[in-house]
Amino acid sequence: MLALGNAPGERKLVFLISFDIDGTMEFGDPAGGVTVKMVRRAKELGFIVGSCSDRFPSWQKKVWDSHGIAVDFWVPKHMLSDVKARFQADRYVHIGDRDIDRQLAEQAGFHFWWDHEAVAEPWLTWLTDQR
Repeated sequence: MLALGNAPGERKLVFLISFDIDGTMEFGDPAGGVTVKMVRRAKELGFIVGSCSDRFPSWQKKVWDSHGIAVDFWVPKHMLSDVKARFQADRYVHIGDRDIDRQLAEQAGFHFWWDHEAVAEPWLTWLTDQR
């Protein structure tokens, strides 16, 4: 969770980001522009980070583990609504590279960023927007 500001008792904001893998992540097939370093930065800032992909959940967990990132969830992308039900957050976003990614994200009530938008790490502006 992100605690913005120093005031005692200040409300903690929670942000959740879901990443598609193929076409989005640098280790996807095909490779995308979102790097492991970007995901690590989001984790370090306290974001809930996970994976929603066409790949089997067990494969998703294995690939994230192989890159040294302990993601908070890994599910098939059609289960984004389950992620939203499981994790309470102030903002939800899914990042992907195909129209189906956008469609499923919007159906689940997630904001959607295209993979090429995500390389600029727009989630970092959430922090400055809240101060």
